[in-house]
Amino acid sequence: MNQKYCGTCGTELISKALENEGMIPYCTKCEQFRFPMYNVAVSMIVINKSNGKILLIKQYGRPFYILVAGYVNRGEQIEAAVLRELKEETGMEALRVKFNRTSFYEPSNTLMCNFTVFVKDDSKLNPNDEIDAYEWFTPEEAQTNILQNSLASRFLNAYLSE
Repeated sequence: MNQKYCGTCGTELISKALENEGMIPYCTKCEQFRFPMYNVAVSMIVINKSNGKILLIKQYGRPFYILVAGYVNRGEQIEAAVLRELKEETGMEALRVKFNRTSFYEPSNTLMCNFTVFVKDDSKLNPNDEIDAYEWFTPEEAQTNILQNSLASRFLNAYLSE
């Protein structure tokens, strides 16, 4: 059980059997099942249409390259989050967005939704302060330079092998 307390009233949850669902967190005060909650985020394989290169970034003082990514706001459509995060983090606007796949990322309790985002070129690239460094790589270079054995590398490799 990843939730300990009811999000409505704050009562400590118990595990209770629910037919066809198994053991589910339950609030004895609200008399309601509280299905596990998780975060939702988007990650993007940003492709420069003018030269076919892929944008990888470094963030938060970490020494490795990853994909552009961000959390989906409450009530926000996932596709809107892709456009917003791309604009916020890079200053660029998408020409086209294509959904790729999802994967649950246990360390942060997050459902990651991966997309390919095509941008016209890098003329509008203006990274915000969340990005420490960035580089455009050929697809082969991107596979080599992205953090190996990461969810980002799995998304990138799956996309490139299609």
